[in-house]
Amino acid sequence: MIIWISSYPKSGNTYIRSFLASYYYSDNGKFSFDQLLKIHQFPNMKFSKFKALSKEDASKNWIFNQNSFFQKESLNLLKTHNCLFPYKGNEFTTGEETSGAIYIVRDPRNVITSLTHHYSLNYDQAFNYMINEDSSLLETSYEKDHSNFTFLSSWSNHYKSWKNNSYFKTLFIKYEDIEKKKEETFKKIILFVESLKNNNIPINEKKFYNSIKSTNFTNLKNKELNEGFEESVHSKKTGKKINFFNLGFNNRWQKILPSDIKEKINRYFSEDLKALDYYYD
Repeated sequence: MIIWISSYPKSGNTYIRSFLASYYYSDNGKFSFDQLLKIHQFPNMKFSKFKALSKEDASKNWIFNQNSFFQKESLNLLKTHNCLFPYKGNEFTTGEETSGAIYIVRDPRNVITSLTHHYSLNYDQAFNYMINEDSSLLETSYEKDHSNFTFLSSWSNHYKSWKNNSYFKTLFIKYEDIEKKKEETFKKIILFVESLKNNNIPINEKKFYNSIKSTNFTNLKNKELNEGFEESVHSKKTGKKINFFNLGFNNRWQKILPSDIKEKINRYFSEDLKALDYYYD
């Protein structure tokens, strides 16, 4: 049984994963980076039966690999950035492989500032990336294996593909609610997971609050600075390591985003901003 933790990149996926890992994979709710290793990322070369010679080959293997590596009798929390729309006619997953999904959406004006930091892009490059319906993440091996291929599509298509899917239940949450309504949001997440497991077990309150405390953004940032974090990347410009946990909730597009880029996003994603009840100016 797969339960996806899905989002467009830089939208809070790792924050949610950290909380779930500390709650489900610790004895007391105290978080450590090692716990994240229990929530695997997919697509992933290590979860591929066959070498994929192209992006299309990789997409043809998605469902086969899910059935090959993840037993339906056990709980499999998996991270993905994949869009749920088909790629070249190939579905990412269906209700046969998946029990449900937690999807995190984030204001695109804050997503873009995080993208520029994490991927060493300028704002125009990041904007074009977010509106491109063919956008993807891809790291090939030295043998040119494309099994890591992740189809993103545009930011708008990405959230809509998960939000409006009819294959399985999806808990749709806003990144901003993790700041404004943290306890309520995290309780929704735990209750959702337990409902998919068909459990009526009440939330372990002590463990729950320990998980919230030990995975707050400041703690995660400090742990990365002191221990390192394998998901951080190196700058393409300087070669120096870029901190994965950067601004968090202090990423305020109103203070950071250049006015021309703000206007582009407001204009291009106007319907999405209104539909998601994001402040529109």
